[in-house]
Amino acid sequence: MSVFSSVAAGRFTRVLAGCLILSLVQDPAMLQAAPSPGWHSKRSPAVQPLTEKERATQALNRLTFGPRPGDLERIQAIGVKKWIEMQLNPEQIDDSLLEARLQSFPAMHLSQQDLIQAFPSAAVIRAVADGRIPLPTDRVERAIYQNQVFAYEEKRQKQAQEAAKQPAAEPIAGNTQPAPAGMAAAGESVMADAMALEDVASSPSITVHEQKLYADLASTQIVNLSPDQRLERMVNMKPGQLRGFMKGLTPEERSQLTAGMSARQKETLVALLNPTLLVAGELLQTRLLTDIYSQRQLQAVMTDFWLNHFNVYLKKGQLAPWYLVDYEQNVIAPHAMGKFEDLLVATAKSPAMLFYLDNHASIGPHSMAAMRAQANPAAKNRDPGLNENYARELMELHTLGVDGGYTQKDVTEMAKVFTGWTIEEPRKGGRFTFNERRHEPGPKVVMGETVQESGEQEGLEVLHRLATSPATAHHLSQQLAERFVSDTPPPALVDRMAKTYLKSDGDIRQVLRTMFTSPEFWSREAYRAKVKTPEEFVLSAVRATGGEVERPAIVLNAMGQLGMPFFGCQTPNGYSWMAGAWVNSGDLLSRINIALALASHKLGTATDLDALMKIKGPDAATTAQKEAKLEAVFLDGELNAQARQTVLQQADELAAQGPIPLPGAEPPKPGAKQPGAMPVRAAFVQVMDLATPIPAPADKPAALVAGLLLGSPDFQKR
Repeated sequence: MSVFSSVAAGRFTRVLAGCLILSLVQDPAMLQAAPSPGWHSKRSPAVQPLTEKERATQALNRLTFGPRPGDLERIQAIGVKKWIEMQLNPEQIDDSLLEARLQSFPAMHLSQQDLIQAFPSAAVIRAVADGRIPLPTDRVERAIYQNQVFAYEEKRQKQAQEAAKQPAAEPIAGNTQPAPAGMAAAGESVMADAMALEDVASSPSITVHEQKLYADLASTQIVNLSPDQRLERMVNMKPGQLRGFMKGLTPEERSQLTAGMSARQKETLVALLNPTLLVAGELLQTRLLTDIYSQRQLQAVMTDFWLNHFNVYLKKGQLAPWYLVDYEQNVIAPHAMGKFEDLLVATAKSPAMLFYLDNHASIGPHSMAAMRAQANPAAKNRDPGLNENYARELMELHTLGVDGGYTQKDVTEMAKVFTGWTIEEPRKGGRFTFNERRHEPGPKVVMGETVQESGEQEGLEVLHRLATSPATAHHLSQQLAERFVSDTPPPALVDRMAKTYLKSDGDIRQVLRTMFTSPEFWSREAYRAKVKTPEEFVLSAVRATGGEVERPAIVLNAMGQLGMPFFGCQTPNGYSWMAGAWVNSGDLLSRINIALALASHKLGTATDLDALMKIKGPDAATTAQKEAKLEAVFLDGELNAQARQTVLQQADELAAQGPIPLPGAEPPKPGAKQPGAMPVRAAFVQVMDLATPIPAPADKPAALVAGLLLGSPDFQKR
């Protein structure tokens, strides 16, 4: 028996032997097309249509983030056609259970302005520290601001001290401009913490003596008080004291500290530590929970599709998390299955997009603002000039496509059209506004057509032209077909979808209906022919187990380890839907490791395997019988005898190797001394609370079998 092992920093080390790994490593291309005879039963000739069960499976695999236990039976009872029509009309589907879950995140229900007022960004804190903004009068908000100002000034002082120790550097010729505020190192560091869900604590480590003082304070004066009294004490702490206090808590005390607190109280506590991390963490968590638990699965999938199509990067500057909350909830989701032109206009006016592609700072070269800057040398240095980023991506990515027939001159003219489209008071979370003084006067010629001077209306006119263009119809249809049908969708299908798009004035729902009723969508060639992206794999694995997500941050961290965190694509083109971008031996092994961790309750979820298998207790069935039951749940019982034997063999070998560690955590070295106090974790209450670990599954053999099935090549396909 061959053995394949991998040791990677940030991932746990496992030795996985036999045909299971070899089938993934030696021929990753097997995942891109028809099933391999070594893993899957041989199917009937391709000309045979899908059975009703296969049609239900196809619908679940493509229109959702993967079936949950019982979904297949429910869809077969309803009828596939009727179920798809229900998903195409999500407003008719009761989603109250998800809405109840999301009530645990009250900050995510605030307006953009109220959100940034209650949980200030690094830019706001810097302005307060510099005296440009007064502290709020509300007592709790004031404490949040004071804690962040203290941390900001402490970090600034430390940076100044380190700079004073360095030898003076020679100035670089021509480099006279200060670094833009949005590129401040402190803000970038904070966002890195939010994306990686790492430790909040950035101040120098406190001493052992201080830890003891804070720990004594916790056990005698705070932890045993009522929730209201506990929060009151922490709000009244001096600026900077709370971080040291939190570091001194034991895991048990940290769990006690938040026991009985309301969701809003927990948010306040996290905001006292780091409001940026709170906003970013809850943004990511609510998206994760929506994708896993929403009954309006097609709505969630299409929201994900358009968030990727109109990509905005979470780490672009210090305001991105606040803007992204509004972007997802009020720009993308409500228009995900409406008219594309409405969606296009909404994204063009969104502060998230204006900020991400820098259009908010674009100024026409002959505008009143530019003329005034030229007359004032001091102001001239602050004039950002014409920015073409949005104009280029608008045509290349959002509408026409890379072969849309435009030139560089068209990009420049398009950029002039959108000068003046900006954000009103961006630091305060302002909305879209049109600033006439920044707008380039005169007519513009874009792709051979003249756009007469009309201020904001110029942009709306151009967006209409783009939205109704045949090139846009084809580009969007191609991308939708790649997401839902195949990496290489049949041209005839794309043409029919584009025709529907033009006929329906860009009605996304009608284009989807054309695709979902096409013979190509239901063909044998399309069945299980798409490889799951890392996001789809993690979400589908969690959904397949039917488990309860108790630590959302650990699930999010797994997606990050696989290279596809939410809002984590830095470039405007978004993540790829293609198998070639994600299929390699290292990533496939990581998927198996994550699947094993999920089944072993190491991924922040708890799964009732007995309920899935419909047995009572670990000794109620043999491992082989458990494998058959879990295979039926996860893979519709489609593994062949050889693959089944491989899974059972690997489960036996892994059972002898000891417990499976948490993904991303290095196992402790023999004899290593464990730290007395855990560091503060990112938004430790709602983002990542490791104080009370989820108990391991009672049936270890079943957990190992479940993990191997979820990591198998068959589960990688949808």
